[in-house]
Amino acid sequence: MKYLDEFRDAERVRKVAAAVAAVAPDDRDFTFMEVCGTHTMAVAHYGLKELLPSNVRLISGPGCPVCVTPKEYVDYAVALAREPGVTVATFGDMMRVPGSSTDLLRLQAEGADVRVVYSARDALAFARAGPERAVVFLAVGFETTAPTVAATAKEAAAAGIRNYFIFAAHKLIPPAMRVLCDGGAVALDGFLCPAHVSAIIGARAYEFIPRDYGLACAVAGFEPVDILQGIYLLLKQYVDGERRVDNQYSRVVKEEGNPRAQEIQAEVFDVCDSRWRGLGDLPASGLALREEYAALDAARTFEVEPEETVPDRGCICGEVLTGAKVPAECSLIGDECTPARPVGPCMVSSEGSCAAALKYEYE
Repeated sequence: MKYLDEFRDAERVRKVAAAVAAVAPDDRDFTFMEVCGTHTMAVAHYGLKELLPSNVRLISGPGCPVCVTPKEYVDYAVALAREPGVTVATFGDMMRVPGSSTDLLRLQAEGADVRVVYSARDALAFARAGPERAVVFLAVGFETTAPTVAATAKEAAAAGIRNYFIFAAHKLIPPAMRVLCDGGAVALDGFLCPAHVSAIIGARAYEFIPRDYGLACAVAGFEPVDILQGIYLLLKQYVDGERRVDNQYSRVVKEEGNPRAQEIQAEVFDVCDSRWRGLGDLPASGLALREEYAALDAARTFEVEPEETVPDRGCICGEVLTGAKVPAECSLIGDECTPARPVGPCMVSSEGSCAAALKYEYE
């Protein structure tokens, strides 16, 4: 198939769904986790869970970068936005993520210089255009966006731009998947691996999962046919009696990933321990600016005092991100927690499980 419409064609979707039902062993239940917020939204949008056999369960995991960013980071970003002479540049998803007392959108309305950007290069452009202000980019994301942020760091350093800063909160997906395998809240049979991340790190990055844990893996694209074919491949591994990493999304994802993107990322960032919402402190699961780029590190440059972080009362985002609970189990969803008045990040982000559930699964 060559064109996007073919991957959404209703007849093709029905045929693949029938193939999934035919291959699924009926002597046991299966639980697979998708580790990508875009998968989560697509599954809800197209109602794909309703096409699966009753013994095949698909749950969401920590695949939304905004959602897994801890609240302490938001409170620090709020403190930066309150600093005179500081411009905070961020992706739109971060604007409504609640801090302990406010969010970036409210601060913007109150006069703080908070700007929504579509890439780190936009933030760098602001720094070039206004050298009198410090521009801090909120670098929230997985391996998908880290190389692009690294490229702006290299460009700023080479050009001698001294008012561009990065507040890094990048997360690495494989360490989180290892933690889920080691004893997560839910017993899993396999993973529907992320597509965007896999385009950077490659399908080979997940080989430890079938090798060390005996679980199935399949990298899949985002369209209905992609996702159902990915689930078919997961089930087929159990029929074949062989766990492996299948790559359904070979039209984009290569075994080795994108070596140039990996190289740029490694030039600018070191792997570090990182705190995840829902998973806690995970070793070697984040990225920090290397010493050579310390002058661009907002965390080392600005001496701000963020307010004490207050936990979200009643919010179960942490449990949703580990698959322990589903959004429908939250007593706040659709009532006290809505996109206009979010309590937790899973309701804010365009990749959040709660946002997907409320938009597509609730009457």
